[in-house]
Amino acid sequence: MNTLLTALAVGAFFVIGYLVFLYNRLVTWRQRVRNAWAQIDVQLKRRRDLIPNLVETVKGYMKHERELLEKIAELRSQALQARNIQELGEAEGQLSALMGQFLAVVENYPDLKASENFLHLQEELVHTENKIAFARQFYNDAVMRYNTLLEVFPSNLIARTFNFRREEFLLFPQDRERPDVRF
Repeated sequence: MNTLLTALAVGAFFVIGYLVFLYNRLVTWRQRVRNAWAQIDVQLKRRRDLIPNLVETVKGYMKHERELLEKIAELRSQALQARNIQELGEAEGQLSALMGQFLAVVENYPDLKASENFLHLQEELVHTENKIAFARQFYNDAVMRYNTLLEVFPSNLIARTFNFRREEFLLFPQDRERPDVRF
């Protein structure tokens, strides 16, 4: 009888220990997702802060490109006002595409390309775009692993019990569009 109680106690200890392990694993991945989102937010803010400086630098050179500059300012404002991850992804995706178009238009302005201030801002923007891409990939990977934990057995039981919620991927809809290349 004593052996049976000891075996039950040891079994209960291992089951409880495993449940605590699963709970802690879910919490860890939820925190990784939050951290990854914070890293994206830092890079998006950095880009949003660079854009006005870049636009001011090129205004004098690009008088014929006023519509493009206004659209960049408008998309920046939309990104700042985004209420959810879908709106943010759409605005930031459009902004990324427009910044690529903007850098291509700059090629038509040799005086601007020679400006040291512009070259510095352009380099900062390119580095920031790369950091955004990396941070977005890291975030989406963390979301995928976290959401997987929410769905697989037995961690899904713990997730439901403690009300863990799925996270959304950060998608830029423009990434799915086929680029239009013409010669």
